[in-house]
Amino acid sequence: MAKRTRFAEYKDRYANFRFELSEDGVLLMQCHTNGGSLVWDWKAHDEMSDAFADVAGDREIKVLIHTGTGENYNADWAPSGFDKPFYQAMPGDKGLMKLDEKAWYGRMLIENVLAVEVPVITAVNGPCNIHSEVALLGDIVLASEDAYFQDSAHFPRGMVPGDGQHVLWPMLVGRNRARHLLLTGRKVPAREALEWGVVAEVLPKDRLLDRAFELAHELAKRPPLTLRYTRLLFTQDFKRAFLDELAHGLARETYAQRQFFPVGGGTGPLDRAWDDEPWSD
Repeated sequence: MAKRTRFAEYKDRYANFRFELSEDGVLLMQCHTNGGSLVWDWKAHDEMSDAFADVAGDREIKVLIHTGTGENYNADWAPSGFDKPFYQAMPGDKGLMKLDEKAWYGRMLIENVLAVEVPVITAVNGPCNIHSEVALLGDIVLASEDAYFQDSAHFPRGMVPGDGQHVLWPMLVGRNRARHLLLTGRKVPAREALEWGVVAEVLPKDRLLDRAFELAHELAKRPPLTLRYTRLLFTQDFKRAFLDELAHGLARETYAQRQFFPVGGGTGPLDRAWDDEPWSD
């Protein structure tokens, strides 16, 4: 959960997140791995939650720009980070408690994004196929022309899609569209996302961040409390929805993982029935 922070305290705290603060209070939060596109693993997952908590506690900032680096927003996986469940790598209560910790981080990630009390501009700089709800909780969502949205991490590879996208996508595009894309793992290209009202603008890749800063500097001219209270107005219904359904979804996802692993321990979609040889015991 958020606590009072200042830019100097967190700006160099995270290996996967670069921060830059302008004179008028626009904070850039850029995901990366060694200066390139973010490689998604457990460390990046957990630290994203902590990083948003630090941002949420910084009462000097006026606008947040959240974006990725390089070719994609967060579509690079680190397969070794997801190959085994904790209850196989750590038998007994130790594995159970580690699995519960990851579910807690999944809940805190959403809660900490929603705890940010200034307008959020998300600049989706390429494919986004993991935790797309984080990007889509921005107040203004911009996307590059080559961006797409997808949930490749859950149902396509044998997991319950219960850690946030089951809440947000129906709110954005309706239940039928949302269930279809979560069950099939289909990609929603940026232009289609624009037609659906999921993103506000689609831009050439080399214009994306400039447009984000253009909007952010304009927003930052407003009084600080106007900025904060407007964000609170915009997030209230999301907070209610996630309070009702996020913990429930995470519980279903976590419980079902005992059947998911080890057959779906990789990061690609299943290419056979989950209990076919050679996966079955």
